[in-house]
Amino acid sequence: MVKKISKIPFSGTPEQEAQLNAVIASYKDDPSQLMTVMQKAQSIYGYLPFEVQVMIADGMDIPLEKVYGVSTFYAQFALSPAGKHPISVCLGTACYVKGAQAVFEHLQELLGIGPGECTPDGVFSLEACRCIGACGLAPVMMIGDEVYGNLKPDMLAGILEKYKKMEGIA
Repeated sequence: MVKKISKIPFSGTPEQEAQLNAVIASYKDDPSQLMTVMQKAQSIYGYLPFEVQVMIADGMDIPLEKVYGVSTFYAQFALSPAGKHPISVCLGTACYVKGAQAVFEHLQELLGIGPGECTPDGVFSLEACRCIGACGLAPVMMIGDEVYGNLKPDMLAGILEKYKKMEGIA
């Protein structure tokens, strides 16, 4: 699986940078703690943007390629921020058989993003998952904690509209 780098400009705060620098300082002499530092960095920023990976590499005197390699190898690391309203579409067997792939593809078209990406306004992010546990409602997606079942591609624009209105987006 290839992870995509965020299209959203990095907007870390000085406070976040100070927190990360403190984490790096406490582990900088032990390169075996790279994953610990990366986990803590993701906890601080919510994801691992390129700029944060550079800070980690420079601070720990580890090649950037190694930091990037770890961030793309392990599924626990995200290179894109989650949207305010994260969307997860089930592509498990029951959902897939009932048309979840078409739902997932239509969401990509409507949002203009691919899997693992976030819309430029930060409102939506899109992921596929293997099971939501609502197989009887297949195909299913979740937006945040809300479950939507028995989906058809033509229902999606209306569902997204609810969240756009909440955010004041026309």
